[in-house]
Amino acid sequence: MAMETQAQTALTHDLEPIVRDRFFIGGEWVSPSSSETIDVLDPATEQVVGTIPAGGPEDADAAVRAARAAFAEWSQVPATERAALVGRVGQLLAARSEEIAVLISREVGMPIRLSRSIQAGLPVMDFASLPEIAAEFPFEETVGNSLVVREPVGVVACITPWNYPLHQICAKVAPALVAGCTVVVKPSEVTPLNAFVLAEVLVEAGLPAGVFNLVTGLGAVVGEALVAHDETDMVSFTGSTAVGKKIGALAAGSVKRVALELGGKSPNVILDDADLQAAIQDGVMKCYLNSGQTCSALTRMLVPRERLAEAEQVAAAVAQALPLGDPLDEANILGPLVSDAQRERVRGYIRKGVEEGAKLVAGGDEAPEGLGDGYYVRPTVFSEVEPSMTIAQEEIFGPVLSIMPYDDEDDAVRIANDTVYGLAGGVWSGDTERAKRVARRLRTGQVEINGATFNPTAPFGGYKQSGHGRELGRFGLEEFLETKSLQL
Repeated sequence: MAMETQAQTALTHDLEPIVRDRFFIGGEWVSPSSSETIDVLDPATEQVVGTIPAGGPEDADAAVRAARAAFAEWSQVPATERAALVGRVGQLLAARSEEIAVLISREVGMPIRLSRSIQAGLPVMDFASLPEIAAEFPFEETVGNSLVVREPVGVVACITPWNYPLHQICAKVAPALVAGCTVVVKPSEVTPLNAFVLAEVLVEAGLPAGVFNLVTGLGAVVGEALVAHDETDMVSFTGSTAVGKKIGALAAGSVKRVALELGGKSPNVILDDADLQAAIQDGVMKCYLNSGQTCSALTRMLVPRERLAEAEQVAAAVAQALPLGDPLDEANILGPLVSDAQRERVRGYIRKGVEEGAKLVAGGDEAPEGLGDGYYVRPTVFSEVEPSMTIAQEEIFGPVLSIMPYDDEDDAVRIANDTVYGLAGGVWSGDTERAKRVARRLRTGQVEINGATFNPTAPFGGYKQSGHGRELGRFGLEEFLETKSLQL
């Protein structure tokens, strides 16, 4: 495999497949232990966009051992120097941002106009924000007659999902490196090509050999080997709650630290004094971002019962007006789902909603008109959704909004908290203080007030079965540190 940049920035699907045939282990591009490969598909065309090696336990072992060998030296590099290198990575990622945006649009299906700021922009922020955070972080402090020091946890296995692939990698790798950890990354086999770009950038930035290692393959093979490995000190996983439970159980056998960022079924509570039009327009977009393939998507819209009919009309109009199609077309807001399996899963939930008696007011399980190729699903709105319905309880991961009526503020809070998840939420009110009071009652890791924007340096993570631990900013850095007391 040539080491030059392989992704191209032309806005076309008609490109030669990207061939990645080696892993990055111990500072070198090395051959995998087997010749098995995995095809990466373009969700807009259903054609092969690239291939990657299908790693095995031997490859995972080599990567972990390389990370262990590098840990002793890297952990002793001053935090300011580690942070400065991480800052350089942010600059280098920014220089390749258009390439990254196009590549991830072709892997994930997010429209390019959004990929530029989200799929390419957030990874830059993940790295670029760390030098300032590290400069203010109390790596050492005095408590009574003790010197309390923060030290790196060790070798970290970073297992990441397909929906925001590079951001989810960088949100783990950047703080882990500043903390003094060494890492092994296992990206999703569905959208792995962007991870190789990060490896190239880290080499260019001058990261010492073995500090970052990359192995691709199936989660049940490579991921499980990383979690079970005796030399892995911590697992940081983002993905489904079902897989998170398995990882937690496997890691418990060796008492590893585990950080889990899992699923969500996030409520968007629109109070009776809110601007309903503005709240619903914003809420539909927050549900449909990345075609609904967002763990923190606001998928349950709670509205006063007396305004349910009005809410249905506004939500249906917004959903039906959204441009859906080729993610490389600058005009589109919605693209395809990531895979055929995901498309069929979402269509199944839409059918389930109809079967259980929810009112379909927009969309449906039929294929969108004029889009014969690609894994497209019509943006769908259900109303009269009861808390007991499947579509109100399970994470769909597609462009499906459930509008749920409530009777009063206490009823809204009850419905909002009535799932096993607790990742995100929203509250709309004409009175900001009232909105904050309701937000404090929601059992969820973050709540946006009146459509406030995402903050990439605020703590991100969930309550209940949405996981434990936090990512981003100072809080993400803390996850990768051990605490030691020196009694003086």
